[in-house]
Amino acid sequence: MKLYARKAVWQAWLLGAVGAVAFGIFHYFDSYESLLAFLQTHEDYEIDEFLLALDIFGVLCLIYGILRFWDFHREQKRREKAESQIDWMALHDNLTGLQNRHSLERRLRTAEEAFGGSRRFSVLVIDLDGFKRINDLVGHHAGDLVLTTIAARLRDHLADDNLYRMGGDEFVAVIDTPSLALPVAMALLQSLNRPVPFNETSLDIGASIGVATAPTDGASGVECLRAADAAMYTAKAAGRGKVQVFDATIRERMQRRDVAERNLRHAVAYGGIRPFYQPIIDLQSGRISGFEALARWQMEDGHFIPPADFIPLAEDSGLMTRLTDVLLRQACLDAADWPADTRLSFNISPIQLKDRMLGLRILAILMETSLDPRRLEIEITETALIQDLETAASILSELRAAGISVALDDFGIGYSNLAQLSNFSFDKIKIDRSFVSSFQDQEKQEKIVRAIVGLGMGLDVPTTAEGIETEDQLSSLSSMGCTYGQGFLFGKAIPAEEARLMFDGRCTLPLRLSS
Repeated sequence: MKLYARKAVWQAWLLGAVGAVAFGIFHYFDSYESLLAFLQTHEDYEIDEFLLALDIFGVLCLIYGILRFWDFHREQKRREKAESQIDWMALHDNLTGLQNRHSLERRLRTAEEAFGGSRRFSVLVIDLDGFKRINDLVGHHAGDLVLTTIAARLRDHLADDNLYRMGGDEFVAVIDTPSLALPVAMALLQSLNRPVPFNETSLDIGASIGVATAPTDGASGVECLRAADAAMYTAKAAGRGKVQVFDATIRERMQRRDVAERNLRHAVAYGGIRPFYQPIIDLQSGRISGFEALARWQMEDGHFIPPADFIPLAEDSGLMTRLTDVLLRQACLDAADWPADTRLSFNISPIQLKDRMLGLRILAILMETSLDPRRLEIEITETALIQDLETAASILSELRAAGISVALDDFGIGYSNLAQLSNFSFDKIKIDRSFVSSFQDQEKQEKIVRAIVGLGMGLDVPTTAEGIETEDQLSSLSSMGCTYGQGFLFGKAIPAEEARLMFDGRCTLPLRLSS
């Protein structure tokens, strides 16, 4: 738009110059008087009427040009305003009006270029406590109110130039004077821990704050931000509602995490993590109905790193999608050697149910490995459903339409309710091991297990009991009508080679059920 404006100005100057030269020439040769004399001499030619019409046309063209120039000027103003709004939106959060992550990265990068890492400043990372619960129980409209209220409270203590919303319920404040960082953090904590009024009630909310100072805690602004983030997570782990200043202990923990993440990336890239298989038994026939694929990371010295340690790390470091694809591809290749009526059960991380491309990636892997989609069973948890209901429903619909079964894992320990679950269709319900381990000793737990099995029967959906370890548990669950079972009583997770031996009859289950 600015290029067009410069072009228009240049053309105006050019036309003005041409007009000035023409006027000088006409004035020098008295062209106007000569023209009048010619018109009087040749009146019968009616050239004067033609010139009058030409003058009128010229005046109209001038008026038209002025109007178009005015429209052009107004359009230019509108475009400049729109471009300014786009620039603002690119650097600000639309809901709270605070600056966003891109704006913070620009500020940190500019400061580093200007001062070469010698400038001292502090970074506060603020994460809300209890925000997800408000979103889940009250709704996103209440969550939006909380975020705008928190932003307003932050503005009571700091200028907009120093405040940023990083996304979700995380905020960042940059303090130019490090000596003020801790007092400001304490004041913010007191302000943010006040309930937020909502309709005729109030919403309990809190905050955990991490503090780090550059260049002491980080040579660059990005490193300082990461240090403050680590301090914030330490505050959450310590009980929430606290301020934590970055220290040597947190630095050591960060270094250990960095090493673990590098090792994890290497393991994902070079096959260090592979699927093991735990048998799932038909409790009526005693036959193997399938295997559940479980991730196992074996180090070079032979010891295994528990999934509870590396799965959260994979989720936090953005490796979960890659890890899932690698494991599912290998599991499908292994399952292709099993009998055709044997199913492969595979767990999907909750964060992946937010990815609309998940269904397409799973189908692509099935096509690549030539595994029948009807032999694959995807397991998801209750809590995974409510994080993004719309996306989860779309993904599950795609999978079931392709013939893939969907099992509801860890039933009974999540936060969803029957009203939400009625919006989804499931092919199996898995009873969490926490109920199975104690239902024989606790009457209430036994009633819950019976209710879940009864719910499955009422919905005509088979149930699987996890964590079966004793024959008494097996007998009770079988008598209740539970369809399938898995646990150490039948076998632990084993490599693919050993799983194939079970079908060959060369490896027997620890317990044979009567058919």
